[in-house]
Amino acid sequence: MYPAIILVITNFLRALFVILIIWYGIKLVTKYVLPMVLHKTVKNIQSRVGEQFRQQQQSGRPEGEVTVENKQRHNSTKSQEGEYVDFEEVE
Repeated sequence: MYPAIILVITNFLRALFVILIIWYGIKLVTKYVLPMVLHKTVKNIQSRVGEQFRQQQQSGRPEGEVTVENKQRHNSTKSQEGEYVDFEEVE
């Protein structure tokens, strides 16, 4: 009878130990590892944004200027007016 109780107690203590190890592992990760990863990610994003800003400044165009470039295709088979679509009204 006593070996069964000892077995239950040791299994309980083992499970409690595993739970405590997982709990403190999660606390360790969130306290030290996660901030380092987030800091590195923020630095990467900031460097990308800074690089894009420098490229915009070097492009030489004044701020707010918009340019539109049309590429016209010379296709002799289609007319330049568009395509006629026949439709029927439904009451």
